[in-house]
Parts: sequence; structure tokens; C-alpha cells
Amino acid sequence: MDLFNDDITANLLPYDGTVVYYGKVMNHAQAQLYLERLLNDIEWKNDEAIIFGKLIITKRKVAWYGDSDYLYTYSNTTKQALPWTKELLELKKLAEEISGTSFNSCLLNLYHDGNEGMAYHSDDEKSLGKNTTIASLSFGAERKFSFKHKQTKDTVSVQLEHGSLLVMKDETQSHWLHRLPPSKKIIRPRVNLTFRTIVL
Repeated sequence: MDLFNDDITANLLPYDGTVVYYGKVMNHAQAQLYLERLLNDIEWKNDEAIIFGKLIITKRKVAWYGDSDYLYTYSNTTKQALPWTKELLELKKLAEEISGTSFNSCLLNLYHDGNEGMAYHSDDEKSLGKNTTIASLSFGAERKFSFKHKQTKDTVSVQLEHGSLLVMKDETQSHWLHRLPPSKKIIRPRVNLTFRTIVL
């Protein structure tokens, strides 16, 4: 009997969606190189959100890149996509090959340490279409990533490793929320790339 015959492409969700965690998709040296390039070469800006009519500026930084100067609106603010960098195109190709999906844009997040996280939300904006596929590459500090079903409140969590890929698809955004919980134990930065398809 093969005790190590775990299916790495198994669905993490029990129902109403598909989330596949592929684990590390590159070696440590490659992941480190990409992390350094992303930290230094991306045009990072503090994220902004308008909540109850008040402008909130986060410590977390973001960047938005794409095939064209797509507009992306969330939290009542709009971003205009920047042209791809060489490294982002390389990572997009990797995410597309593994996920079997083509992407035309990427939202990047920079969390400086574990004090910065993301509250429960769904990536269900109209511009992404229905039952969209999102490929998420993680670099830097290993962080917990959690899902919560919108009706049943069931939860599922996974540890996102340095140089790893997570893919959310099918009905996931319709039925599940996801978040990046804060943790005071984490002192290193994490960069997250979420490759998406803007529906034109």
C-alpha cells in the first residue's frame, strides 16, 4: 500500500466550489529571486477603500497589471492596470500552464508582516464574470488562508508556502468567502499575486 499516494490536485472545499492547492511550484532559490524582484520592481501603492463614505488607506500595498489598461473597481475605488513586467509575464505563464486557464490581469498584494491581513470577502465583482478562475501565487512568509461558506459557515484553511500556487474556480466565489488572518508571530513580508480574467 502506498501511504504517500495523496492527490495534490484534490479539492480543498467539501462542496459548492473548487479550490486546489498545488503546493510549491518552484524551488527555494527561484522563489527567493522572484520575491526580491517583486519587492523592488513593482509599483506598489497603499490600497484605498471607501467604507461608509469614508476613505480608508491601508498599510497593505497593492498593484494592478494587465494586458491592457483595464479598470478594476472594488471597495468603491478604481485602479488602472499597468503594463506587464518580465517577471510577471513569466509567472503568468507558469500559473496558466498549471491551472489550464488563460489570464489577462493580475492584482498583487504586499503584506509587510503578520499584522497586515485581509478580512473575509469574495472576488465576485461583475468585471470578473461569474464562476471565475483565480490563480494565486505566494512568496515570502508562510501564511494561513481561510475559507468560510456563506450559508453554512463551514470553514477550511490551508498554509500558503513560499513559491506556492492556489487555484480557486467554479462556484467558489459565489458560495465561499476567503481571508488572510493576521498573526503577530509573522515578522517577514509576503507578496501575493492573483491572476484574473477581466471580462470585457
